[in-house]
Amino acid sequence: MAAVEQQAAPTVLDRDFDLFAQSLDLDVDFNSQSLIGTTTMQILPTSKDLRQIPLNCRQCTIQSVEVEGRLAPFAYRDPFERLNIRPSYGVRQHHFVRNALEPLLQGDAAPDLLITIPKGVKIQQLSCDSDIAQQQIANKSSKRNGDVSAVPDTPVLSNIADEATTFAPLAIRITFRVQNIREGLQFVGLSGGDARYPHVFTRNKSHAGAACCLFPCVDDIHVRCQWDINIKSPKTLGDALKRATVVPSKIATGLDVNQQPRQAPWSSAEPFNHGLSEEELTLDMVVVCSGAITDEITDPHDPTCKIVSFSCESTLSANQLGFAIGPFETIELSDYRELDEDDKLGANAAPVHAFCLPGRADEVRNTAMPMAKAIDFFTTNFTTYPFSSYKMCFLEDLESDTVITASLSLCSTRLLFPEDIIDPIRDVTRKLVHALASQYSGISFVPSEPEDTWVVYGIAYYMTDLFLRTLMGNNEYRFQQKLDADRIFELDIRRPSLHNLGLSMHVDQSNEDLMALKAGTVLFILDRRLTKLSGSAGVARIISRIVTNAKSEDSSAFVTTAEFKRTSEKLGHMKLDSFFNHWVYGAGCPHFVVTQRFNKKKLVVEMSIDQVQRDETSQQRGLDLKADNFLRDFNEDAEGLVADKLQPAFSGPMTIRIHEADGTPYEHIVDIKDVHTKLEIPYNTKYKRLKRSRRQKDRIAIPGVADNAADVQDDVLVYCLGDVLQSPEEVTEWRLRDWPQEVEDLMSQESYEWIRMDADFEWICKMQIEMPPYMFVSQLQQDRDVVAQYESLQWLVAQNPNWIIPTFLTRTIMDQRYFHGVRTKAVQGLPRSAKWELDWLGQFHLEKIFQEMFCVGKSPMTRSNDFSDRAAYLLQCAIPRAMAQIRTGAGVAPHDVKQFFVDKLKFNDNTSNDFSDCYYVTTLMSCMTDTMVASYGSNRVQSFDEEGEVQAIAFNRDAMSEIERHRRIDEWIPSYRNMHSATAIDCLRRLAKADIIKPRLADFAQYTKAGSADDLRLAGLRCLVELDLLKSDAVLNFILHSLSSDLSPYMRSNIYKLFGYGLGLVAIGIRQDAPPAEPVDTGLVIEQDVATEKQADVIARKTDITKAIEGLKQDIGSRKTLANALWRAVKSPLLSPLEMLRLVDICALFYDPYNALEIRLRLPRYWRCENLGDGKVKFAETPKVREKPRTVRSTKPITQNAPNMLKLPKQPSAPAPPSRTISLSRPINGTPVPAPLKIPISNGVSAASSPPATSTQKLSLKSSAAPKPLPTPKQAPKNRITSTPETPAISKPSPKPHASAEPKRLIIKLNIGAHNLPATSPSSNPPNRAPTPIKSEPDSALSPSATFGTTNLMSPPPPRPNSAASGASKRPTSSKSSAAGGRKSKSGTPQPAPPSRKASISKPRAKSKSKSQSSTPQPAAKRRKSSVSNGLPAGDANGLPVPPPPKGKKRKSETPVEEPTAPPPPAKKQATGGLKLKLNLGAKPAGAQQGSPGA
Repeated sequence: MAAVEQQAAPTVLDRDFDLFAQSLDLDVDFNSQSLIGTTTMQILPTSKDLRQIPLNCRQCTIQSVEVEGRLAPFAYRDPFERLNIRPSYGVRQHHFVRNALEPLLQGDAAPDLLITIPKGVKIQQLSCDSDIAQQQIANKSSKRNGDVSAVPDTPVLSNIADEATTFAPLAIRITFRVQNIREGLQFVGLSGGDARYPHVFTRNKSHAGAACCLFPCVDDIHVRCQWDINIKSPKTLGDALKRATVVPSKIATGLDVNQQPRQAPWSSAEPFNHGLSEEELTLDMVVVCSGAITDEITDPHDPTCKIVSFSCESTLSANQLGFAIGPFETIELSDYRELDEDDKLGANAAPVHAFCLPGRADEVRNTAMPMAKAIDFFTTNFTTYPFSSYKMCFLEDLESDTVITASLSLCSTRLLFPEDIIDPIRDVTRKLVHALASQYSGISFVPSEPEDTWVVYGIAYYMTDLFLRTLMGNNEYRFQQKLDADRIFELDIRRPSLHNLGLSMHVDQSNEDLMALKAGTVLFILDRRLTKLSGSAGVARIISRIVTNAKSEDSSAFVTTAEFKRTSEKLGHMKLDSFFNHWVYGAGCPHFVVTQRFNKKKLVVEMSIDQVQRDETSQQRGLDLKADNFLRDFNEDAEGLVADKLQPAFSGPMTIRIHEADGTPYEHIVDIKDVHTKLEIPYNTKYKRLKRSRRQKDRIAIPGVADNAADVQDDVLVYCLGDVLQSPEEVTEWRLRDWPQEVEDLMSQESYEWIRMDADFEWICKMQIEMPPYMFVSQLQQDRDVVAQYESLQWLVAQNPNWIIPTFLTRTIMDQRYFHGVRTKAVQGLPRSAKWELDWLGQFHLEKIFQEMFCVGKSPMTRSNDFSDRAAYLLQCAIPRAMAQIRTGAGVAPHDVKQFFVDKLKFNDNTSNDFSDCYYVTTLMSCMTDTMVASYGSNRVQSFDEEGEVQAIAFNRDAMSEIERHRRIDEWIPSYRNMHSATAIDCLRRLAKADIIKPRLADFAQYTKAGSADDLRLAGLRCLVELDLLKSDAVLNFILHSLSSDLSPYMRSNIYKLFGYGLGLVAIGIRQDAPPAEPVDTGLVIEQDVATEKQADVIARKTDITKAIEGLKQDIGSRKTLANALWRAVKSPLLSPLEMLRLVDICALFYDPYNALEIRLRLPRYWRCENLGDGKVKFAETPKVREKPRTVRSTKPITQNAPNMLKLPKQPSAPAPPSRTISLSRPINGTPVPAPLKIPISNGVSAASSPPATSTQKLSLKSSAAPKPLPTPKQAPKNRITSTPETPAISKPSPKPHASAEPKRLIIKLNIGAHNLPATSPSSNPPNRAPTPIKSEPDSALSPSATFGTTNLMSPPPPRPNSAASGASKRPTSSKSSAAGGRKSKSGTPQPAPPSRKASISKPRAKSKSKSQSSTPQPAAKRRKSSVSNGLPAGDANGLPVPPPPKGKKRKSETPVEEPTAPPPPAKKQATGGLKLKLNLGAKPAGAQQGSPGA
């Protein structure tokens, strides 16, 4: 049964309508793995002012909504859109994702779909005499009665008037579609490489929002109505696998024909045959659904499909519906009903059907055979079955073993087993019977609140165990109850109470397991108390009353703890306040320590009963953290869940049974009220107990004595068990010993045989009573109660080994009258006597028992297996497990014990056995591995036993050979669920963990790939986790990838558990601590606290969850691989909201939440140019990314030729110096530039500055040469200036005000060759801001003709753009200008530079310059002074401007400067016409023209 994760649902009064009936028309498309359909809802308004109808709907696309046939406006936003994580989120933003997920799982008060009633629809009031009005009044009354928390209202006139006011129902029709399914529906067998038969089924969950993932509804477990379901499906398997998608019929969808479902995962246009034969493709598709089938017709619009109709006769909630579609075979389990039962039940005999995939019908018959008998038992002892029939459907990839829906149980194929498998009979039968019992408790009635979940669980499991008692016997029933009680005592430590456990079941699966274990056992001890003290029918009658009331229309179907308590007190005729306070509302279990003494003077038995569960020694139980429960402890700690306090004292009646000297048991009922209880129990018998010699003589004399036959018969009935192996020959052969004479004398003086505490099993506790050993032996041999025998064996096994205890254990094993559970418990006690001090007596007895029962004669050769006797088979499996526990004083398994397993595996013969030996063989393999692991720890130490070393090597070789042999056999002849291979993998894991073999990743990874059997994959993944390979990035990535990408929800759930187990291993420090270094004896004693502190940290990690989490973060929390893999897993589109939340919790385990988002900007790209001819150039962005900024290199300083002109000298002819680049990063012609556009500037550049007049200028470049890529400098110079988004490409000087009111103008002119380009119009800077010099970079010649728009170099820095940077190509040069043309350089990806002012770059007319003048540099001091006078900062060593130094500081290279007397003469005109850079800060140059618009 799925975990109950309900939240307090809104009451009925929160809605202004009641849901009366709902119908579904569904069309399941196997090709697109989608669902389309319509739903019609009949609602009963409770108020005339109803205007909006809130509904739950998730994962759906709403096509249309109609109210009473009219289109209605609606508001809908799919809540699953919250699962689409933003790209800006990282692993440290996990809390944002959690905030979006929690409402999906806990139930959000706000509706998902809000429908507005059209104005033309009126709510009509009906007469109270109409049928609909009576039904509405009945619904109100039923829901009011079911709300036990509400205070009953006084029936005043207003309430009567409200009940009499009824309104006509409204019909709401919604057309919807479900695609990209995350939750609610599971398709199997449709992925590539999956050879299983295709089928689909619903994934029912009990948490809020599970049902509305498939269709709009009121997803509330408290809202129940009548249902009619019509499902359209393909007729045959071949029709389901057709590639072409047929348009859905209007009867099921009502969708537009243009809306097509998503395509199938395969791409071929032909039918997808899935590797199936023609016969398999003709298999009929069967639809199994909740409710009774009413009709099956062929779809009138599509002859390849059929429509199957179902009707639910009982009112149900939306999450109680389920269906499955596939090529199922039908098995009639009603045929196994006995004839007398069929005649006795008559019409009440409900039919039982089973459905399975082809080829598994025989397994279903063998597995589900008892189901017909179980439903008859429930009908006879409780009430009739609540539905017309019961159906079971066995499916693949089911997450849990069973899923409960109305009249239908979805079961996993993992439960099926053939006729030759006998081990899982009881466990599988209990799960299947519990699924049937849940139809009563879980479907017919449900918990009213999460705290009441224990009632539903307890009733279902109590009903299940009652049937198993009739099926398997009373001894099996009581024995299992005893085992469950002991298990509860061990688990119920620091856990919530049974009542509060329902609130934390969503935290971990272990909470649900504890609920299922404890709830049924609590009802068992309640039944014991009711039947003994009140003489009532017990809990069975209480359950019958509750089930009967739930079926009636006038009663509520919601059970509460208070109602269950009230019914129990009424039918049990006793108050149960104390019982419920201790076992339902309280936590923990009592631990009793009992001392007893016989007072001869008073003839009473003085007893002292102490409860020690709150003592410090008892609190040490279970405090150590366990890797299996690490995630549960973390989640509980994160959610602030605090375990209920352990009660200091339990109170209630207890039955004490004293077997007195005459053999008569006397029962005394005492009342336990306090922590310490002292009692005086009267003694009744005046005779001494019979001596053992007298008893032995009577047994021997029974066959030949006729006179005292009657007297001896009574004595024999008392001493009936454990009297085997009594002859002297057998005692000698078996090395048995009896009590010594001293003990015999003490036995003869005792006044009673033994004392039995809690004889009627009314407590879940641990009972520790102080009695002599012979009293426990008497209880073992004389008490017929299987629980009493088991308790005596528990005491004997826990004692220190001696010569006497093995004798009684051996006789118990060899006596076939004992229950098989008692015999196997005795086997578990013999290894404690296998000691050197006792001459290996326990080992001798185990080998002797195995030889006597399963070997040929007196030889060690085993007979052919015969498992027809199940009790003997269980012993045959228990003895090897006991042998594997034998150790020498050094902790090593003896050689003969190890050889025992090798021989049994080698000579195992199962040819003549009717049953499979896979469980027996796997037991031998696992036990043999235990001895290898135990022995190797000592063999690594230096040993002087050469013979032992040789034997150990030979044994290891033989053992590995046997493991490998069975693994290979399993590949050719598969065992049941591949048990041989799975066990072999587990054995190799343990051997590798013990460093006996070298672990190879390939040996385990080959089983983890998709397509392998689920058990093998999980075994391989467990190896990767436990071998510390979780620290490997590759393994960590693989496990998280499998967790998020596997199509099977069963595999995803188990991989999550394995991953949590691996984290627990790292957190608590297993396999983390290196062995301490050997201390060096120097004769000095050094006291230090380092080792003590380290040891304290290790202990703290194993006991404190906070320390464990800190250690886990230190070990693997800082790895980037973990963060990336975790976040990729969270973003998987296959995960359901619950699975996503689990992974988000793991993210919260490692990373603290961070309320910031990471902004990612697109890196700039390189650009390429293409000459289109006619002076046109096409610029295109390349995918190549530039990750480093471009650098600036200048080999010659810039000279100043005039007061307002900066001139760069001409470079020497050879070698050609690198060119410079001007970066433009502002909008051009009104179009934003994606990245800084860099324009290469060759040598011969001159710059002039003048006050700009406008703020907008243009750049115009024209050339006719073909574009070529720019060369990249081989090495960046040291004196370079880097252009980054933070550092503009043009350095910004300190602003200096100008005298003129008109803003200065900046003109940049580029002169290429002899081409005369018109100058662009000047631009103006903002007032009072100085122009910014231009930074140059080495580059090649200019690109062909192009005209660029405006650029603003003085505006504030913009955000970093996401587009790539522009590039430039090489310009054409003549032979004379080849030296000045520059080298080829590959253009880097420039970063966008924030503009500091606006500039216009144009190609000026060619001017004549003198070569000598152009090559003569100007002094640096004069250049710096000139730059300052012109509003520019001083230049650096390369002539480039640098920002001024801060006040109070002086540059190291700063020297006095002087004003230039005259500008330098103009340079001589070059043959090729060089490139000129002119900064004009004055008036507009004469002859300047506007540049042509950009191409």
